[in-house]
Amino acid sequence: MNFRHYRADALMLLTAMIWGSTFVAQRLGMDHIGPFLYTGLRFMVGALAVMPLIWLLRKPATAKTQSRLSKPMLLGSMALGAALTLGINLQQIGLMFTTVTNSGFITGLYVILVPVFGLFIGMRTHKGTWAGALLALVGMVLLSVGPGFTVASGDWLQLIGAACWAVHVLMVGALASRYDPILVSFIQFMVCAVVSLSLALVFEPIQWPMIQQALPAILYGGVLAVGVAFTLQVVAQKDAITSHAAIILSLEAVFAALAGWLILDETLSPRGLLGCALMLGGMLVAQLVPIYLERRKQPVPVQQEPAGHH
Repeated sequence: MNFRHYRADALMLLTAMIWGSTFVAQRLGMDHIGPFLYTGLRFMVGALAVMPLIWLLRKPATAKTQSRLSKPMLLGSMALGAALTLGINLQQIGLMFTTVTNSGFITGLYVILVPVFGLFIGMRTHKGTWAGALLALVGMVLLSVGPGFTVASGDWLQLIGAACWAVHVLMVGALASRYDPILVSFIQFMVCAVVSLSLALVFEPIQWPMIQQALPAILYGGVLAVGVAFTLQVVAQKDAITSHAAIILSLEAVFAALAGWLILDETLSPRGLLGCALMLGGMLVAQLVPIYLERRKQPVPVQQEPAGHH
């Protein structure tokens, strides 16, 4: 490891901390405004925060990249925005009926659902993924299933939301390799903002004093979680070691639980703590075992690559 790897790890750790703590901001924002209005305003702020990056991080124009706005890119980005809108609003509404801790860990299950859903588009899935999924499933039962085998409605919404996030990740993988990822992100954020604000106009009361009270949570969720954390992730992944990224970004759920405990005074029973530990273990097994198996298959190189060239 060299300095660039350490820096990438530090940036990803900061990203996971911001994303984890944002669950608290999402909950606090709804003390004053409805879930659709909070999401719409948050992503409008996030889109504005990301906008300068479209020019600052753009690649030099070539014959292939001169036309940055094309019909396939626009349609793909809008479809991505639809998946984002569904996932984030399910998460936001679910937070009204469950804890920040449950929300963080159940949302994190998307890392296991990605390879499972990938089977339908021809992706290979390792045995480690299924072992991780089983661990996480047991953990979720311990965390979410209460007396009489009841599950909080908010937990169900978070689980459906996790499925949306998995679809979103697969769509990002298809779009980011073909088009400018910053521009794609800006368009999906705008789609999410416009659709959510439209739903808020129909279903929720909108009053300026209420928005003012929710403004700190809106700015935290928009500027930090969308603008800053998204930028940190883009910068960090240039130099990130895959196995490190998998571990560090999985810590988002842990940071959500810590933030819920510190700020909202949420607590977990021993059974819930065991469930969280199994879910985190399942997420890590599902990500790290396939990486380990792939590395074992690769022949040992005669001469090592210079540090930093990955």
